[in-house]
Amino acid sequence: MALKVAIVGLPNVGKSTLFNALTQTAAAQAANYPFCTIEPNVGDVAVPEPRLDALAEIAGSREIIPARINFVDVAGLVRGAAQGEGLGNQFLANIRDCDAIAFVSRCFVNDDITHVEGRIDPISDLDIIETELMLADLESLEKRVVNLEKRAKTGDKESAATLGLMNLALAQLREGRPARAAAVPTGDEKGWRMLQLLTAKPALYVCNVDEGSAAGGNAFSGQVAERAARDNAKSVVISAQIESEIALLDREERTEFLE
Repeated sequence: MALKVAIVGLPNVGKSTLFNALTQTAAAQAANYPFCTIEPNVGDVAVPEPRLDALAEIAGSREIIPARINFVDVAGLVRGAAQGEGLGNQFLANIRDCDAIAFVSRCFVNDDITHVEGRIDPISDLDIIETELMLADLESLEKRVVNLEKRAKTGDKESAATLGLMNLALAQLREGRPARAAAVPTGDEKGWRMLQLLTAKPALYVCNVDEGSAAGGNAFSGQVAERAARDNAKSVVISAQIESEIALLDREERTEFLE
């Protein structure tokens, strides 16, 4: 079963452009207005792995089947999504179905592309996204924890164990940190995953920069890298626009362009 990754961010930060680059298509409409994407775009991509060729040769395999990643380009989130603003619950449901999240932050300046908040501040963008996901997790846990407390008091060991994990998550969320920042006890990983928390999913912070900053990043992407380290996440720098253009070239043209 393919790993399913949600591409998430505010409107006009480059989510659909990144999706097009990853899937090597122009399937996702990328336009300069909020909610250009409403229904999520979905693309299935084979993971390049040169070691498979060597293993296939050793084993005499007639067919090579690489691992696959399923990318989901989710509609842009806005402040108040947890209370139904923008696409609200539809947005959150699309993320809940995924195994991991790629948070796209706008780390480029372009006056021709509007920003829904009227400024370029990738950390503030991430704060908005994480806050909405944390609010959704808080609401979910606080509804479930009441019944679990009652069952745990009757001596139900499974309920008591789950309650302990919920309280661990709530402690992080109430401090304004995503659930993934929690230190999950060894052996409780399966129970933790069963909570199905949005902010417990593995996260990658994608710094979408201008072409000139693609190699080494810029001041904006540096701020995002620091934030990722704090939130127990990873970060990567990419120029989605140039990558999406390269992805549409045939193999020979692509190699020539990159050289």
